[in-house]
Amino acid sequence: MQDRVERLSALLKQKNMMLASAESCTGGLFSAVMTGNAGASTVFERGFITYSNEAKKEMLGVSEETLQTYGAVSGETAEAMARGVIERSHAGLAISITGIAGPDGGSAEKPVGLVYFGFALKGGSSGSIEGRFTGGREQIRIAAASAALIHLINVLEPDL
Repeated sequence: MQDRVERLSALLKQKNMMLASAESCTGGLFSAVMTGNAGASTVFERGFITYSNEAKKEMLGVSEETLQTYGAVSGETAEAMARGVIERSHAGLAISITGIAGPDGGSAEKPVGLVYFGFALKGGSSGSIEGRFTGGREQIRIAAASAALIHLINVLEPDL
């Protein structure tokens, strides 16, 4: 995962861009990975840990309607979280992670291991991507944080 952090950090520096995050199921793991190296403050602006629906609403401005209609674990909520990060930070790029790490909380419609990643660019586009991971709770959290790095690299270098 360290090589991905280094690649993402180099891309952010190259584009003179800061990153901010909002995490639910990873509970700060993504932020910890991003800030693990000296000099991280040149690319990582801030992180929100919004585990509860109330936190998503209060800290990121996710609407009650979005949460009620689509649920906390959805592409719509992930995208709203990322847009909220962009609006509440000085970052040029935002990511959000929301999902079900387990071992409980899954359903037939939304199984354990289902994770959504939201993305937003300041003054630009936003969207979401779905991921599905297997393993125990910690394995799913690590896989989600790692996948977030890959997705961000792809946002900054879409032609790779």
